[in-house]
Amino acid sequence: MSNFEVLGMPVDELNTFLTATHPDPFRILGPHRVGENLVARVFRPDAKEVEVITADGVRSNANRLHADGFFQAVLPGRSRDIDYKLRITSWDGREIVAQDPYRYGTIMGEVDLHLFSEGNHQQIYERFGAHLRKIGGVDGVYFAVWAPNATRVSVVGDFNGWDGRVHPMRRLLGSGVWELFLPEVREGMHYKFELRTWNGATLLKSDPFAFFSQYGRETSSLVYNLERYQWADAEWMEGRRARDWNKSPVSIYEVHLGSWRRHGEEGDRQLSYLELAESLLPYVVDMGYTHIELLPVAEHPFEGSWGYQVTNYYAPTSRFGTPDEFRHFVDKCHQADIGVIMDWVPAHFPKDAHGLAEFDGTDLYEHADPRQGEHQDWGTLIFNFGRNEVRNFLTGNALFWLDKYHIDGLRVDAVASMLYLDYSRQAGEWIPNAFGGRENLEAVFFIKQTNELCYSRFPGIMTIAEESTAWPGVSRPTYLGGLGFGMKWNMGWMHDFLQYMALDPIFRRYHHNSITFSIMYAFSEHFVLVLSHDEAVHGKGSLIGRMPGDEWQKFANLRMFFAWMYGHPGKKLVFMGGEFGQVREWSHDRELDWFLLDQPKHDGLRRLVQHLNYIYKNEPALWDLDDSHEGFEWIDFHDADNSVVVFMRRSKNGEVMIFVVNATPQVLHGYRIGAPEPGFYREIINTDAETYGGTNVGNMGGLEADATPWQARTHSLIIEVPPLATVAFKLERQEMVSASIAAEWSSAGDSASVLRHSPPKENPV
Repeated sequence: MSNFEVLGMPVDELNTFLTATHPDPFRILGPHRVGENLVARVFRPDAKEVEVITADGVRSNANRLHADGFFQAVLPGRSRDIDYKLRITSWDGREIVAQDPYRYGTIMGEVDLHLFSEGNHQQIYERFGAHLRKIGGVDGVYFAVWAPNATRVSVVGDFNGWDGRVHPMRRLLGSGVWELFLPEVREGMHYKFELRTWNGATLLKSDPFAFFSQYGRETSSLVYNLERYQWADAEWMEGRRARDWNKSPVSIYEVHLGSWRRHGEEGDRQLSYLELAESLLPYVVDMGYTHIELLPVAEHPFEGSWGYQVTNYYAPTSRFGTPDEFRHFVDKCHQADIGVIMDWVPAHFPKDAHGLAEFDGTDLYEHADPRQGEHQDWGTLIFNFGRNEVRNFLTGNALFWLDKYHIDGLRVDAVASMLYLDYSRQAGEWIPNAFGGRENLEAVFFIKQTNELCYSRFPGIMTIAEESTAWPGVSRPTYLGGLGFGMKWNMGWMHDFLQYMALDPIFRRYHHNSITFSIMYAFSEHFVLVLSHDEAVHGKGSLIGRMPGDEWQKFANLRMFFAWMYGHPGKKLVFMGGEFGQVREWSHDRELDWFLLDQPKHDGLRRLVQHLNYIYKNEPALWDLDDSHEGFEWIDFHDADNSVVVFMRRSKNGEVMIFVVNATPQVLHGYRIGAPEPGFYREIINTDAETYGGTNVGNMGGLEADATPWQARTHSLIIEVPPLATVAFKLERQEMVSASIAAEWSSAGDSASVLRHSPPKENPV
């Protein structure tokens, strides 16, 4: 009898399999008909003996046909769809009974493959990666990975001794997708993909779609069940659908989870997601913020990247706990009416050997040409946005976080680096687009498509661009020619104002235009005013450290600046520590200097930011016309000699607030400003108040406008302007005051209540 008659296949095909170069292990392994009989073939290098046990209890010993561990059992008269198990005896005498993964047919459907190849699969995360599934009544894990240029792909892990010969995957014809269902794999098991490349090299890669992953030196992916968690944020999610954040208050606390607070005397243990839900969240609620923005939480091996060098895009970092524990954190935030924004990094990825770089031995996710494929500034690789499957990987990732983790917003990092082919490159170091220009047309398409899908599938979310150039329409809808982001970081405001604030007050009069120019473009985009982490690192020092003058002036300057920021059009973002005057430059290796809150000047600054948040949320004049000229009006921007600006904010319902900023350490007595109409102007913000650490120069709670025309206004106020301070007045019209008095009079029946609310009859100045 020939070898072919024994095997039912050419010997050289078996040799091809044994040398790990066979493209389709299902042609070799599993049940196959040979003549009148059915044979079951098994490859287990760790096995001494293999026995096939059919569902009706018939046992058949498998013959060892090759010393490497290739077995074949003959099952006379059986059909191709027979149900059987394998009893495997190892060389040390241990026995296991397992299902044969090679008796299952193709699992991923043609529709899924077609959508993926087009770049349009909106739930790609439901198909790729490692999924706990039941197939044919058998529990196991379904694996799928895209590696079109690999000659063999295997699943390896602690379930097969990390031996790539044991579980080679099936390549789905014409797609570059490999799949395999492994019945014996359970949740929590570690795995990777072993890939054999076109030149014979062997690579060991983490799963690009892994839902859970190790970090640091240990880089295995872990099988995880994402369908178990029971959310309790239905009220928030339903309310979010109807929210227009551009017409709502948005005050964001930007946080690096690993260094906000730490445990231990040396501060060497980071808080877990569960601990952060019990400590960070109450602090954010108490401070009056509306959102938390997290520096990237997707898995990253290098602590010093702060999360911006992502290796596992679909896995929240295991530094702080499990995926469900991160969901618990988000869930608790929503139950406390706090939105969660996370930094998302589609602009680049690191070169770590276990990651996406040269994933299948070729430049699969990145460009082959270094003029397109590498960021020279960061030493990281650039995604090839012109490849459909790469775009689908990234767009699917954005949708994944919004879907599976109920994330409320994505702040997209380094958008400018995606938009421009010549980003940080000299002439000759970049390749023009098809029309000879510098715009990355494939990246523009990707950005627009991602924004469209995010907003269409998840109404009420927000996408925010970190974009520092003059690219038009970043936060305009795509149907109006924009990129489709909901908001854009206002980098120009941040640069101009911080540069101005660093000046000695005596020189500020010569740079007055630095603080008025921002209004020229304030309504061209939906802006977020940011004092971000980038302004607290790389030798820039802390916010309080950048303020000029002695200690009193530093704190007065920063208090003035914060209130000015809250009065300026645009949403608000402050990086952690800035709110209480963190002195040392931020470091990801240690917690913030919370001991500073024992000092009144630091706690006073924190209290001011807290009060600003509450005032901001409760005063529609500060946000409901944020993106319109109707919501802002200069009263006086000419007084450069005194370094004073006066402006007005309005709401849709006609509520009025007047802000006065004095950027010098001189008290301005009897300073007259224009007022739009008669009424009592209640002083609701004064950064020089004693409770914040100031000198308590103020206006006795407010003033009545007099009929003296001033600065093109029908009325005016004569006020005391504190040194290095911002004061804000809210107009209380007579009918509003009368209605308030009448309501209290009827409810209390007490004339004293009238006295408490009556505005002073004479100007207190």
